[in-house]
Amino acid sequence: MNYVVFGGSRGIGAAVVERLMNEGHAIWAVSRSGEVPMGAQSIVWDALSDEPIAGLPDTIDGVVYAPGSINLKPFRGLKLDEFRADFELNAMGAVKALQACLPAMKTAGKASVVLFSTVAVQSGMSFHASIAMAKGAIEGLTRSLAAEWAPQIRVNAIAPSLVNTDLAARLLSTPEKVEASGKRHPLQRVGEPQDIAAAVEFLLGTNSDWMTGQILAIDGGMGSLR
Repeated sequence: MNYVVFGGSRGIGAAVVERLMNEGHAIWAVSRSGEVPMGAQSIVWDALSDEPIAGLPDTIDGVVYAPGSINLKPFRGLKLDEFRADFELNAMGAVKALQACLPAMKTAGKASVVLFSTVAVQSGMSFHASIAMAKGAIEGLTRSLAAEWAPQIRVNAIAPSLVNTDLAARLLSTPEKVEASGKRHPLQRVGEPQDIAAAVEFLLGTNSDWMTGQILAIDGGMGSLR
């Protein structure tokens, strides 16, 4: 299968790339840096730009849009430019990526899209106004495109809680912070990139062939248990 992974240079995106390559799939990893896991074909593109995406394959069986941000501040301290930046990266970046990949997904005959939300959209968490607003748009986009593109293209999203990646480094910078964050989750740990990559592989593959328009919570129980 031909899969395109946006944000494939690090964190969850890199874990997805490596997992899919281990299963023998051909991977095009899109990133700003161009530094992607060995074995993946690299495409350099900035989700904040309006430049076209060069080098996409002619046939695409699945697309993963993994770029994200963690901008946690009190609402009164958030500037309008910060809201715009979070929305541009998380929501509009996904729109640009999917518009670019759509013709090749149609060529594939059947394809699957995986987007990323956050546990904060459905749970409501303090200091998450900007990112929850942007990821809330992703949940709306997921359901709208799932309806519009059925039955040829399936569209689902994953809503994780805190995952141990470079993006979350400020929140997990000491063993004490890691332990405290883990204890907030019913499963008593923060997520690892491999936890999310396993769910992405499931949503891309035939084992989820009767799923579309779903927001899959991979969050250590944070969103539903108390």
